[in-house]
Amino acid sequence: MLVYRLQGTLDNEELAAQLWEAGATGLEERAGHVRAYFDERTELDAALAGGEWLEEESRDWQAEWKRDLKPVTAGRITVVPSWLLSVVPPGQLPLIIEPGMAFGTGHHATTRLATEALGTLPLEGRRVLDVGTGSGVLAIAASLLGAAETLGLDIDPVTIPVARENAELNGFGDRAGVQRNPRTGGTLTFQEGTLDGEEEAGRYDVLVANLYAELHDLLAADYRAVLAPGGPLVLTGILLDKLPLVRVALEREGFVDVQEQHEGEWALVTARAPQA
Repeated sequence: MLVYRLQGTLDNEELAAQLWEAGATGLEERAGHVRAYFDERTELDAALAGGEWLEEESRDWQAEWKRDLKPVTAGRITVVPSWLLSVVPPGQLPLIIEPGMAFGTGHHATTRLATEALGTLPLEGRRVLDVGTGSGVLAIAASLLGAAETLGLDIDPVTIPVARENAELNGFGDRAGVQRNPRTGGTLTFQEGTLDGEEEAGRYDVLVANLYAELHDLLAADYRAVLAPGGPLVLTGILLDKLPLVRVALEREGFVDVQEQHEGEWALVTARAPQA
């Protein structure tokens, strides 16, 4: 069995995504190291340098990994692989994500914090924009929570089919690129693009973005432009030492009711768009 071992944790979704994209057939975490399983030795990007290749006795790592994987409770949502759907507590909304996709599965603190924050908002009948949708977890969560119209936007075209597949796992049918929540009838769309293409001012009632602080700083004016007056803003993916950058950006654009929540090295920031 061929293993590439390097320092890190699976909380680092970027690291995990890079390993999946390099051809890993499975990942696990042990004692501060990420272990990536490969069928054959492959040339890795510089971002993955510093690890070591190991030849080990073969074992059924997939069965062990599945055994250890637990559902993630995030407010009213429980993120769960399909084989654990039966353990979702009554009253929780299950959000099925198959681990092993190229992008996040909801286990990272930033995704969980944002999902919890969405669950505290009255989304019924609202229009929600998920910027940097990736695996689509936050957009799917918003629709499950009752949003009438949800758009997941990402500049990376590779994410779009992954997000659509995840929506299909959750029962969202697809008609001409628009998926529909089977329970509420709300629409869910994933598309490649940027906020520059969302030109209708005040179109969205809620905006959520799991990016990094420098991008939140760059996009703050666009967040304000596309949000309806007083609309909630949910920002995550922010390292604690980068929080001042986000605070200044939101103050600059007139956002109000700015609040923070911290977990480990990560922060969630919520705010409301100015009324005028």
